[in-house]
Amino acid sequence: MSTDTTVSPTRTTPAGSPDLPTDRPTELPENAGRAAAGIAIVLVAQLMLILDATVVNVALPHIDADLGFGPASLSWVLNAYTLAFGGLLLLGGRLGDVFGRRRMFETGLAVFTLASLLGGLAQTPEVLVGARALQGVGAAMAAPGVLALLTTSAPDQAARNRALALFGAVSSGGMSLGLLLGGFLTDVGSWRWTMFINVPIGLAMLALTRRYLDETTRRPGRFDLVGAVSATGGAVAIVWSLIGAPEHGWTSARTLIGLLLGLALVCALAVTETRVAHPLLQPALLRSRSRVGGLLMIALIVGGQFTMFFLAVQLIEQELGFGPMRTGLAFLPLTLGIFGMSRVTPRLLGRVGVVPMMVVGSLGLATSFAWLSTFSAGDGYLGGVFGPMLLNGLAAGLVFMPLTATILAGVEPEHAGAASGLLQTFQQLGGAIGLAVIVSVYAAGAEPGRFLPGAQAAFLTSSAFALLALVAAVVLVRRRREPEPGTA
Repeated sequence: MSTDTTVSPTRTTPAGSPDLPTDRPTELPENAGRAAAGIAIVLVAQLMLILDATVVNVALPHIDADLGFGPASLSWVLNAYTLAFGGLLLLGGRLGDVFGRRRMFETGLAVFTLASLLGGLAQTPEVLVGARALQGVGAAMAAPGVLALLTTSAPDQAARNRALALFGAVSSGGMSLGLLLGGFLTDVGSWRWTMFINVPIGLAMLALTRRYLDETTRRPGRFDLVGAVSATGGAVAIVWSLIGAPEHGWTSARTLIGLLLGLALVCALAVTETRVAHPLLQPALLRSRSRVGGLLMIALIVGGQFTMFFLAVQLIEQELGFGPMRTGLAFLPLTLGIFGMSRVTPRLLGRVGVVPMMVVGSLGLATSFAWLSTFSAGDGYLGGVFGPMLLNGLAAGLVFMPLTATILAGVEPEHAGAASGLLQTFQQLGGAIGLAVIVSVYAAGAEPGRFLPGAQAAFLTSSAFALLALVAAVVLVRRRREPEPGTA
C-alpha cells in the first residue's frame, strides 16, 4: 500500500497521520522571529555566492582594459571561480557533516569575504584570478551547509517549504541579479566594486550567524581521504576540461585526457565509497530513482540557462547596443519572474505535486529558448527579448523548488550536507557542460562579423536541454503530492 509523503530535506512524513494536525497553525511558534532571521541570513549568503558567478560578466571589458589580461586569459576571471566552486563542493559538504555545518558556513564566508577584498585590490591579472579561485574555495565550504541550515532554522513544514522556494529563487535568479548588480556597479563606480560589495555583506552575515543560527549535530567518524581526493580531483578535471573544450576543441588531447582522468577518478570514488565505513558520498543517495532524476534535471536545466548569462548578454549588447547597466536591467523580467513565482510554488506543490510542476516548468523553459532563437536583426528589446525573458523567469521559478525538494527528500540528517553538496555539484557540472556545448554549437554556426547565426543554433540547443529535462521528469521522478502546508 502506498502512502503520500511530505517532501522534506531531512525526512519523509506520512500524510494524513491521525497524530498530525490538518489545519494551518493559528499562532506563530515561539522562535519564529529568530528562525526567520536565520533563514534570511542563509539566503543572503547564498545569493552572494551565486551572483558572484556572473557579477563580473558585464565588467570584463573594463577589467581587461585596467589589468591587461588579453583575450586568451580573460575567461579565467570567470572560470577560476567556477572551477574551485564546482570541484570542492562534495568535500565541503562532508566537512560540514563532520565538523558542524554552521562552523563550515562561517569559515567559508570568512574565506569568501577575504578573497573578495583581495580581488578588489588586485593590480595584476594573476592576483585577480587567484582571488577568484579563493572565492570559489570559500563558496564550496559555505554552500553545502546552506540547505541544512535552512531546514533546521525553519520552525515547521510550511516554513520549510517557503524557505526551499526562496532557495530555488535565489539559486536560479541570483545569476541574472548578478548581471544587474555588476552593470550598475561598473557604470557608477568601477569594476572593483563588483568585488568590494561582498565585503560589508560578508562581515554582516558573519556578525549575525552565531546569534541566529544553531550549530548542527556533528557526525564524527574517520575521514575518507581517498574519497575526498578522488571526488575533488575528478570534479576539477571534468570542469577544467569542459571549460577549455570550446577553445581547444572537443577532440584535442587536453580535453580528452582531462575527461578520461576525471572519469577514472569518479570510478575510483564509486569503488571507494562502497568499501569504507564513513564514505564521503553515501551510495544510498543515488539509489533513489527520483533523486537521480532530479539531479539529471537540474544539470540539464542549469546547463541550458547558461545561454541566458552568456549568449543573451552578448545579444543585448551587440545587437541592441546596450551598455553594462542597461544590459543588467534587461534581465529584470527574468529576475522578477523567478522571485514572483517563488511566492506561489509552495502552494502549488501541495495541490498538484512535483511532476506536473517540473513538466510545465521545463516546457516553459524550452519555449523561451526557442522563442529567443527567432530573434532577428530588426527586432527591438520589447519585441524580441522581453517576452522570452519573462517566460524563462516564470518557468525557472516554477521548476527549481520541486527539484530541490525532490533531491533532498528522505535524506537522513547526518547526510544532509553531503546531499546538498551533491545537488550543487550537479548544478556546477551542468553549468560547465552546458556552457561548453553551447559555445561549441555557437562557434560551429557562427559567421564572420555576424552574431545571430551561431546564437540561434545555440538557443535551440538549450531548448533541447530543457526538453530532455522534461523527459527525465516523466520517466524518473515519482509523482508525489504534499499535504497542505502546516500539516507536518
